[in-house]
Amino acid sequence: LIPKESFAPPTKVEPVPKKVEPVLTKVDPVPTVAKVPDSAVKSELVTNSTPAPIPRSALNAAAALDRAQRKKPSRRRHRFPKRGKEVTIPLTITVDGLAKLLGVPNDHLLRKMSGMEMDKLASDYLLTNEEAADIALEYGVVPVIPDDKGPEIYPRITPNDMSMHPLRPPVVTIMGHVDHGKTTLLDTLRSSSITASEAGGITQHIGAFSVQLDGGENITFLDTPGHAAFSAMRARGANATDIVVLVVAADDGVMPQTKEAIQHALDADVPIIVAINKCDKAGVDPSQIKEELLQYGIQTEDLGGDIQAVEISALKGTGVDELSENIVTLAEVLDLRAEVDIPVHATVIESQVEKGHGNIASVLVKRGTLNIGDIIIAGTAWCKVRNMTDDRGNSVSSVGPAGAARVTGWKEIPQAGDMVLQAESEAQAKSVVNHRVEKRKNKSQLASISSMNDKRRETHARENIERAEEKAHARAVREYYQGIRSSYPDPLEKKDGSEEGVDNPEANKPALLLPIIVKGDVSGTVEAVEAALGRLPNKKIKPVVLNTGVGPVSESDVAIASSSEQCVIIAFNVKADKKTQNVAKRQKVQIMSSRIIYKLLEDVEQLMLDRLPSVFVDDLQGEAVVQQIFDITMKGNKTASIAGSRVTSGLLTKSAKTSVLRNDKVLYTGEISSFKNVKSDIFEASKGQEFGIAFDGFEDLRQGDVIQSFRQKELPKKLE
Repeated sequence: LIPKESFAPPTKVEPVPKKVEPVLTKVDPVPTVAKVPDSAVKSELVTNSTPAPIPRSALNAAAALDRAQRKKPSRRRHRFPKRGKEVTIPLTITVDGLAKLLGVPNDHLLRKMSGMEMDKLASDYLLTNEEAADIALEYGVVPVIPDDKGPEIYPRITPNDMSMHPLRPPVVTIMGHVDHGKTTLLDTLRSSSITASEAGGITQHIGAFSVQLDGGENITFLDTPGHAAFSAMRARGANATDIVVLVVAADDGVMPQTKEAIQHALDADVPIIVAINKCDKAGVDPSQIKEELLQYGIQTEDLGGDIQAVEISALKGTGVDELSENIVTLAEVLDLRAEVDIPVHATVIESQVEKGHGNIASVLVKRGTLNIGDIIIAGTAWCKVRNMTDDRGNSVSSVGPAGAARVTGWKEIPQAGDMVLQAESEAQAKSVVNHRVEKRKNKSQLASISSMNDKRRETHARENIERAEEKAHARAVREYYQGIRSSYPDPLEKKDGSEEGVDNPEANKPALLLPIIVKGDVSGTVEAVEAALGRLPNKKIKPVVLNTGVGPVSESDVAIASSSEQCVIIAFNVKADKKTQNVAKRQKVQIMSSRIIYKLLEDVEQLMLDRLPSVFVDDLQGEAVVQQIFDITMKGNKTASIAGSRVTSGLLTKSAKTSVLRNDKVLYTGEISSFKNVKSDIFEASKGQEFGIAFDGFEDLRQGDVIQSFRQKELPKKLE
């Protein structure tokens, strides 16, 4: 900056302080700067005592050095879990919880899940322990799922060679459509009258009966219900049997429950014998039944198949002996054997609560021998056998394979279809039951994950749509103020929870609820009633089962029902004592008693219809035309307009809803304030009659206006 010619050796140099910081701080507060050349300093001392300005290159170098010193430290990489580390995974965990458990960022975990093609990409979604374990493996850690194995008992393995074990009676299940004569056939076989004791002549639970034939052979029969509501019972009957006797009425043919029974038997891989009943009726043709059965995979021996078909009359006993012989012959071919000296293995046929006896279960023994005093487990219930009775009510001390008995002593009511196994002690039975209860809770919890995630997914999707709409609306507002848009955007509509709800509020309107408590005589019928209620039309009103139980209606049932608005108690084949009925009356709780399933369903449907709100429509009942307008003076010198009119069709009544139309446009809808013929008040006017009329709050009547009279008509209610 200074020419070399200006540098001249000074004659005398005065000592100059070397402190230059004050000068530098005026330009830049950085304490460390680039060194200024000595020549510049010398020139400064010779020419002027004022310091020369610092070169721009020096300032830039100082600024660069300052930025380097002030540079932020580099972003530290997140530490991921150590490979091989063990992590305990709970039964269920949210995505956010798993991220914290593994010690990884939430967004990184979501990206990892996306790479694994998982669809639960939100922090609050629930994961099962298996899903969480798969994700943990991706991070190289070792997932540890707590072992849910606990005390349990299992049936003994069936030996390959059963020839050393004794023969057992066959278990035969009688199946078919309702009112085709199944129970009547069983009555004939055992020389009893079960049908007379059944409500409506319809079997409504599984009955297990042991029958000894004339030849001394024993057969255990299971009589299953034929009504559509008892599908689960028929399925259990097919799975617990050796032979299925399919009863088909010759005058009715193959019906819906006949088809279902065929399917149950085929699914269980059980041999079938067809009993064509009511062959004594005139005009019936059993060969048509056999041909009809071909459509459903049942090929009888007459038509080249291997399924026996017997023509019988259960009411008269015709052909029943032949049917019994066929059952015995088929049982011999099957060579049915079972162990008798092992811990019992059985099946619960039915369970119920009896006054004076407590919890009772009908049990069909498959293997082993059941004795009084044995400790048995069925599902989540256990029992120390206190007493056993056969189908005729006689006490028995032991029951062998293929035998059925009613067992008392249950601590809880077992469920129909549960496997019965023998335990070594009460302590083992309690521990096994507690473990099963815990497993059932865990299974229920896992089953609820999917529905919970679906709801959360819907919520997130709706929130994303709303946020996108809000952003679009805000952008449109900015464009309006920037002059890009010519009009201000419409305000956002408030959402009511779904896209449908914006345009159609009725689409999002929840259905009415009919709370119900179901009490029945046996667990199977309770199960059937609950399933049948679930199949009723429920778009407008939905039956919701709050609680179920076996046994008579109790005061606790009434208390539960009273806590829910308009709850109904269904008592199926059970009663409520006088005290309970009085409590229900005081609490205004309705108890519906029934003994026949289809009548019960009809009553429930009628109750659902009664709970639906009434829907009325306006039904036009008459029309009139205004002929002339009259102004009359009322009390207090007030003037009122009266329309002189004539009825052109139908009937006009003063109490009816009335509308005034002009050029097919409704001007007024309301009530009539004055309705007269000459000077007399009238209540109705028929076709051709003239009258004067005035309305509340409406006087703009003109000649030629049309007056319409409506009556409200209630539409018939129906379920959907």
